[in-house]
Amino acid sequence: MNNGILIIAHAPLASALRQCVLHVFPDDAPGVAAFDVQPNVPPEETLASVAQALALLNTPQTLVLTDVFGATPCNVAQKLVDGLNSKLIAGVNLPMLLRTVTYRRESLDALIARALAGGTQGVMQVAVTAPQNQVKRSNDQDNHYHQQ
Repeated sequence: MNNGILIIAHAPLASALRQCVLHVFPDDAPGVAAFDVQPNVPPEETLASVAQALALLNTPQTLVLTDVFGATPCNVAQKLVDGLNSKLIAGVNLPMLLRTVTYRRESLDALIARALAGGTQGVMQVAVTAPQNQVKRSNDQDNHYHQQ
């Protein structure tokens, strides 16, 4: 089973995220849709347009990803998925989206777990020095902080 993926975000983020993921997974284009929420458009109009975008995916289940919890894209998405075989995650980022497309054939619940893991594991502080990816040796007496 292929789950549909619908990205709803402030313009132009949704389209940009879709373009990025299709750069890596071009064959998945039919199952990944994006809707850019424009400023000054009433939420009711946005909801009607987003519902059309969801229908075009033509998948039995859809994971909807939005940018910011509590903002218009998320509020519209909450109304959209209510009563449908869809789930909603707020806080989309590119690592989350890449993980989601990679595992979109899994069950919707498993896909949610993969998406959340990808989103959180993709956010990290990166050291500016070369040793960032080296494992700290037990005899390393310097007080360096190494990423593991």
